[in-house]
Amino acid sequence: MKGKLILLPILAVFLLGTLSSCQPVATSGKKSIVVTYSVLGSIVKDLVGDNANVTVSIPNGLDPHEWEPSAKDIETINKADLVIENGLGLEGGMEKTLGVARSNGVKFFTASDYITVRHVGTGEGILSGDPDQAVGAADPHLWLDPLSMKSVVSALASELKKDFNINVTAQDQNLEGQLDSLNSKITGTVAVIPQANRKLVTGHESMGYFAQRYGFKLVGVIIPGLSSQAGVSAADLAVLKKTIQDNQVKAIFTELGTSPAVAKAIGDETSVQVVELTTHTLPGDGSYFTFMRNLATVITNALK
Repeated sequence: MKGKLILLPILAVFLLGTLSSCQPVATSGKKSIVVTYSVLGSIVKDLVGDNANVTVSIPNGLDPHEWEPSAKDIETINKADLVIENGLGLEGGMEKTLGVARSNGVKFFTASDYITVRHVGTGEGILSGDPDQAVGAADPHLWLDPLSMKSVVSALASELKKDFNINVTAQDQNLEGQLDSLNSKITGTVAVIPQANRKLVTGHESMGYFAQRYGFKLVGVIIPGLSSQAGVSAADLAVLKKTIQDNQVKAIFTELGTSPAVAKAIGDETSVQVVELTTHTLPGDGSYFTFMRNLATVITNALK
């Protein structure tokens, strides 16, 4: 009996050790950062590296204007140390969730606060009653200009150091240099497009920052608004067809959230080629740089 009693403490120690080895590994103590959409998330990950845990809410390839978070997504956002959003109404389906998190004290970084915001200009797109198509409406598609993203990177690096003592100075300098190089690369790529061909007709008005940076003109959109949730009427399409013909447009670009069937119908009626353009979805390597180079190449091949 005494032998059995001696064995009990040894067995208890053994069991405690076994149980402890089955417990989840303790967290690293790193800050939790949530980014709303994938393209912005790619740049944030490049900047932050292993200095914090970065999660992207909206799955790559889904429309950021429409996507709505699940209960688990909402919990992740509310537990985050920092939420990085685009702003300017891009995350339409997340607005309520983001508003609640902000009121609960979650810290936010809004990318559009740190750029020169582009506004809809006279003669762009289709004239309609859609408020985000009105002249002067703010354009949320800031990621389509590498130098706007450079401004976001610089501001975020400063915020991370000031608010969380996360020093990413080296990554910031490297990333800003890469964005400058990307801008030069795109400038060189599109240089072969004749000025007369630099006219863009797209799925919705998402290419404003790209057009402004690289010398293109927005002449029409299939969906008359900055959001892919906007509607399209027969009258809008009639105006668009005339615009395409009057401007001798070389290509109609479809994108996420627009109807391929409608684009094809317009292309058939105007005898203009329809080309798929990826404006909201990262490529297989998850790189913003590949994303932008691919975009420039598709546009150049269609219009040169």
